[in-house]
Amino acid sequence: MEKSPFEEFEELRIDNTSKLFLTETARWATFLAILGYIGIGLMVLVAIFVLIIGSSVSMGPFSGGTLISLFYFALAAFYYLPINFLYRFSSNMKEALRTNNQANLTKSFEYLKSHYKFIGILTIVLFGLYILLIIGTIITGFGSYL
Repeated sequence: MEKSPFEEFEELRIDNTSKLFLTETARWATFLAILGYIGIGLMVLVAIFVLIIGSSVSMGPFSGGTLISLFYFALAAFYYLPINFLYRFSSNMKEALRTNNQANLTKSFEYLKSHYKFIGILTIVLFGLYILLIIGTIITGFGSYL
């Protein structure tokens, strides 16, 4: 009888060497996530600072400072998702290795998958934007010579 992929997965075991590697990986992931949270906090502080300074300098509700602040708030909110996935991976992995809990181990890998999926989609979107920018630059450049 042929086994399903899930049955084969349940036969995997994590030996002591793998546990050491995963423990170190979880520690580095925690460190990077904390730096990410600090970066998010700095983005929010910059957004608030620019909003306050921008509103005291200009008259209109949608001044350049307001738009920059909104951009920084949006960037901080967007940046939160992958950082949160990374932190949840690390905390669940540490708990799984400390308590030999299979559910936490599985959950940690789910968060790691979500983190990399987010980063992968973001990379594809950025490459697409770069390609559009390059094409637009070439068309604009050729248009100026005509």
